[in-house]
Amino acid sequence: MTSRKQRRTKIALDAMGGDNAPAELVAGAVEAVAEFDVDVRLVGDEDVLREELARYDVDGLPIRIVPSEGYVREGESPAIALRQNPKASVIVATGLVKFGLADACVSMGSTGATMAAAAFVLGMPEGIDRPAIGGPVLGLAPRTAIIDLGANVDSRPAQLLTFGAIGDVFARKFWGIENPRVALLSVGSEAGKGNNQVKETTELLEKSGLNFIGNIEPNELPFGRAEVVVCDGFVGNVVMKLTEGLGQALASHLRDALRDSLPAEELERVASKVYELNNIVESWGGGPLFGVNGVSIVGHGRARRTGVKRAIATAKRTVESQFVSGLNEELARIRNTVAS
Repeated sequence: MTSRKQRRTKIALDAMGGDNAPAELVAGAVEAVAEFDVDVRLVGDEDVLREELARYDVDGLPIRIVPSEGYVREGESPAIALRQNPKASVIVATGLVKFGLADACVSMGSTGATMAAAAFVLGMPEGIDRPAIGGPVLGLAPRTAIIDLGANVDSRPAQLLTFGAIGDVFARKFWGIENPRVALLSVGSEAGKGNNQVKETTELLEKSGLNFIGNIEPNELPFGRAEVVVCDGFVGNVVMKLTEGLGQALASHLRDALRDSLPAEELERVASKVYELNNIVESWGGGPLFGVNGVSIVGHGRARRTGVKRAIATAKRTVESQFVSGLNEELARIRNTVAS
């Protein structure tokens, strides 16, 4: 029997999604196939993708085209776009996972469309109402995952509890942390600080059996005080975009301030390092969509070939970690614990 190690992970790539599709996505896929032990299905317009693939020597490489019709543009209503075009590239890519023809799908296109496709095609485990997005956003705290980062801008306490469970499994599977610390993002670290949402969520987390350590303030995030930080998507998205903007602004400021003090090459190295510390999402290429019955990776819309390659690597790692089955088990345990 073929072992898991010998079997190539199959990745379905929505090759039409993202600002730089399809050229950079095809390039990233070719690099990923050459570097990692993966088999990539490029999903999109067959003629366009054949033209892009012709630029590379792919003879013998496990990369092939799966035709689709159209794609969801940024700014379109995901629900309406997918209903009007059920053969859009993101739907077809997700369907390959549903029917066992791929182990994971990756899209650098519309986040809303990727979420909607995953929820509709793959379905969600019991106890989860909507998918969530999360992961590390600060290079100074690379083992601190924030959940949610924008998928759910209005979250009930019960949803925030599931975010804690998701983060717990993420930290165990991806970082090998035996008992991850789970904290709740709030305006004060003292017990009882925060709005009603935070207070009600605290009660649930305290009964969950998770390693809940209480509230954490935003200024504590860079110091790695917890492996999992729970918040609603509105707050999480603000935090993520603030750190991204700080990274860009600080890198630009350093280039101006140290232009006459450092050699150009050294200055660029320092500025790039500062940028990367505040844009860790780019080093992952994308992150798994949490709370769906399958692996779906949401990538950065502006990603170029390196980001696409990294997103494919993240997809492979998510599959190999058996994240989805681990999350379903943890959710079932927490439901039983909170109910008892």
